[in-house]
Amino acid sequence: MALTERQPQPEKKAPRARLMSGKAVVMLCATSFFVGLLLSGRTGLLTPPSSDPSGQGSRIHLFADDCDQSRRKLEDGKPNDIMKEVSRTHQAIQSLDKSVSSLEMELAVERARQNGGLGVAAPSRGLPKAFVVVGINTAFSSKRRRDSLRDTWVPRGDRLRRLEKEKGVVVRFVIGRSATPGGALDRAVDAEAAATGDFLRLDHVEGYHELSGKTRAYFATAVATWDADFYVKVDDDVHVNLGMLAARLARHRARPRVYVGCMKSGPVLSQKGLKYHEPEYWKFGDEGNKYFRHATGQIYAVSRDLASYISINQPILHRFANEDVSLGAWLLGLEVEHVDDRSLCCATPPDCEWKKQAGNVCAASFDWPCSGICKSPERMRAIHSACGEGDGAVWSAAAAAI
Repeated sequence: MALTERQPQPEKKAPRARLMSGKAVVMLCATSFFVGLLLSGRTGLLTPPSSDPSGQGSRIHLFADDCDQSRRKLEDGKPNDIMKEVSRTHQAIQSLDKSVSSLEMELAVERARQNGGLGVAAPSRGLPKAFVVVGINTAFSSKRRRDSLRDTWVPRGDRLRRLEKEKGVVVRFVIGRSATPGGALDRAVDAEAAATGDFLRLDHVEGYHELSGKTRAYFATAVATWDADFYVKVDDDVHVNLGMLAARLARHRARPRVYVGCMKSGPVLSQKGLKYHEPEYWKFGDEGNKYFRHATGQIYAVSRDLASYISINQPILHRFANEDVSLGAWLLGLEVEHVDDRSLCCATPPDCEWKKQAGNVCAASFDWPCSGICKSPERMRAIHSACGEGDGAVWSAAAAAI
């Protein structure tokens, strides 16, 4: 008896299985329909003429007919046909995901613009236009270095403002804040900035091991302050000829994504205690490997699009131990033109002096062993005298660039 009572049960479940299959088909049809509407954005083209003023009856009728027709096609078709429909629906969903990602990026751009962290739409925001912004990376303890630059290649006072306004060359010392806001270090820089007017302050805590973060903050702040063609980062112990720098960058002005500097590929140092030790050395392969090609950190330039990219994506840009490696990593996977410009890494006299005498004035000079000019406060004036381009060069070169 128990066996005969259990035998009818499979016959009762069979209709339910067919009913669920029909529902699944209807749901698949509805999903396909709404995905199509979302992708096309043209619901009006799918609405046939109707006497219904609201048009809702026609839309419902069209949707019902379409679903019924698709359901009948799938029910009458072969399994391969059903799989093709499922595959097309999957592709439509993937396309929708891409559209959503694009909208998310646009939302990020708009959010960054409202927060003052993006320079993409600078003209509409009324930002001052410039050809190049030169940010001189400096520290609280580097006042003597800053003064040596002001005595040589960094204009002072009215000349600085005139160069910025008339020629589009902006020069600023870039510094963040101390770990104790409002302390003696911050007050000293505030007083110096009030006297000279040549600082760009960052919302960043200063520290030698925070240079990658400072670089991100610099580009984000710079593109939010000036609408420039190029943004340059230079250390405060490097000699720069601003006119030659502007002339070299002007060659690449028509290119949208340019990364200019002295490209190198040094070893990845895995041994602790070394100056340029990379704690994440394992990410670059086996021990003994070299870094990818990137610009040396003493001076480099990026075009507007790249600076804006860094500004938009700074929360998710990874920071390696070395700032120049970090920047190279941020740009490595993009469609970027790497420009190896050896004029940006001349040696100090006699090298830069001989090149000047030969008519090849260097854009920047420093000592490789010191990663800058050794004893720069004491030597900067002599180097400027031997390798400087002359006071009038920046005005003619900048005029040609603008």
